[in-house]
Amino acid sequence: MATSSAPGTDLSTEISDALLGEAVELPPGLGPWRLAWRRLRRNRVALFFGGVFLLILVLCLLAPVYAKHIAHQGPAAENITGTVKVGGKAKDVVSTTGIPVGPTWHSRYFLGADENGRDVAVRLLYGGRNSLEIGFVATAITIFFGLLVGVLAGYFRGITDGIITRVLDVIWAFPAVLLGVTLGVSLALGGIGPLHGNTLMVPAVVVGVVYIPYVGKPVRGQVLGLREREFIDAARQQGLSHARIMFSEILPNLGSTIVVFVPLILANAILLEAGLSYLGAGVQPPNPSWGTMIADGIRTIPAAFHNVLVPGIMLVLAVMSINVFGDGLRDALDPRSKVRIAR
Repeated sequence: MATSSAPGTDLSTEISDALLGEAVELPPGLGPWRLAWRRLRRNRVALFFGGVFLLILVLCLLAPVYAKHIAHQGPAAENITGTVKVGGKAKDVVSTTGIPVGPTWHSRYFLGADENGRDVAVRLLYGGRNSLEIGFVATAITIFFGLLVGVLAGYFRGITDGIITRVLDVIWAFPAVLLGVTLGVSLALGGIGPLHGNTLMVPAVVVGVVYIPYVGKPVRGQVLGLREREFIDAARQQGLSHARIMFSEILPNLGSTIVVFVPLILANAILLEAGLSYLGAGVQPPNPSWGTMIADGIRTIPAAFHNVLVPGIMLVLAVMSINVFGDGLRDALDPRSKVRIAR
């Protein structure tokens, strides 16, 4: 007697074959960093502003080339009694009434001169170098110490967390500008070791210290959650030391947080440095920066408005480009973000 197969056998076999064929056609799985890069590539606005900041960075790095081969004068070279040709006629760099020449659109004084006869374009590029250098150093200080205190407080908890949190609360309680002015003036007048006088490390350290709580507190909160996860318990069961758990298990899981914080802190550091320099507690003469250029240009308004407008535009462009790119980077690293994966 012949046996017949079950009615649903053929149907289930066809479904299984169809699912198997569909699974074969699926693309291989992507890691979180490659997936984030795909999201970022599709955010053209963020990439555009990232390119703008990169262009500003390259121009500022080429400041010595521009000063030597095009403008033929340094950032501190004064030329109050000199003349420059504008429209085929000789014109005083600084008039007898103290008004500097405006933009000439030539190789010399391309963006005009300041009240001391110094080339604004040269000082703009050198000021950008100083502002960006301070911003990068301050960001490195903030990220390093913010991660250090945040990981220690969140991992050990107890008295360690209490002491670190109270110190961060004290720094957090002061407005950033007020605390920056206080520390900047104290270091500029008294100094601690190499941190004294008109060195660029003074505003860099001041800005870096001011923003430590802005990184330390969020990192502490994230570490408090990570230390209760199963992989941390497994690491403890394997006998790993506290230092090894923090460096090999916790820090790698803070990678996306660090990447997001870098552009955010960099933009705020550049902006705070400009504010401190404008108030006289940041970069000290004769070193230029965008903040000191704005402060010097205030005295020549409205006769020479370009002395305020030019560094102001550069400062806005730099900070805005970093912020927009940072927002795009944050969205790309957000695991809740959805992206269609195609071959």
